[in-house]
Amino acid sequence: MQQRTALQSFRYRWRKSLPFWLILPTIVVILIVQVYPAIYTGWLSLQEREPGGWLYVGTKNFDRLFAAGIFPESIGHTVVFLLGYTIFTLTLGFLIALLLKQNVRLSGLYITLLFIPWIIADVIAGLVFRLLVTPDYGLFSGILQNPALIPPNGLSVLTATRPAPWFGNFPFPPSPAMIYLILAASWRALPFVTLLILAALQTVPAEVIESARIDGATGFQLTRHITVPLILPAMVVALFNLIIGGMNGVGMVFSLTGGGPGTSTYVISYLLYVIGWGQLRFGRAAALALLIAFVNWILIFSILRMTRVNESRR
Repeated sequence: MQQRTALQSFRYRWRKSLPFWLILPTIVVILIVQVYPAIYTGWLSLQEREPGGWLYVGTKNFDRLFAAGIFPESIGHTVVFLLGYTIFTLTLGFLIALLLKQNVRLSGLYITLLFIPWIIADVIAGLVFRLLVTPDYGLFSGILQNPALIPPNGLSVLTATRPAPWFGNFPFPPSPAMIYLILAASWRALPFVTLLILAALQTVPAEVIESARIDGATGFQLTRHITVPLILPAMVVALFNLIIGGMNGVGMVFSLTGGGPGTSTYVISYLLYVIGWGQLRFGRAAALALLIAFVNWILIFSILRMTRVNESRR
């Protein structure tokens, strides 16, 4: 009788703990690939590599980072890049999705071709776009460098200097290389955004659109007051993807402009690469990585907050 009671107790405890054992592999993976690197990055940001080993320096890595002139400049470049990248990609993706929703002829072929850039790696896409405007043998270099088309001396995208800033030291207007980088990054991200918005458009009830048309709503009013609010969750997901990718992506900058000309395309993710792997200042790179993570969280929570406010007003 006592053995049966012990066996029942063991089976009961096993059933109660079974969910934990089922999710334990996932917990271990998260601890290895997320929690441990985050903790190690925090520890590394307070250290400095010396010939004799690691030396604790406190917040000096952050102080040195803030004191470097390239840091505020890279923040300005990142702001310009993110604004141009997200606005252009979302707008163009929304317009293309509206066209594809009209069930135009060969729309399936167009969707297939549209998806091709998404499967190309950032580094490869950047290299291809660089070859298009490379002086002397680039496909578009002869057109861009023609003084008759672009006076007075033509345009060399990868070497043209940045115009004088309009607002103090803020890097606007951007250099031609930054504009070209925005176009290349948008081309790379456009398939995902377009297909995501197109899928959301398919869920908009046709009855609602038809009723609004009968009431005399124009095409712009339909888009502004019906279509956009109904697909807002998909737009937010697309915006998340663009912001996170734009903040942390370095492959396109590395292969397309290399941060140049000069430092005119030094976005903050590329600065992290230069400090960490170019200068081997791992403590300072870890400090910058923590700042980038903090900015990512602020952007995400801000977008979620604005989305909730908009949904409460509807």
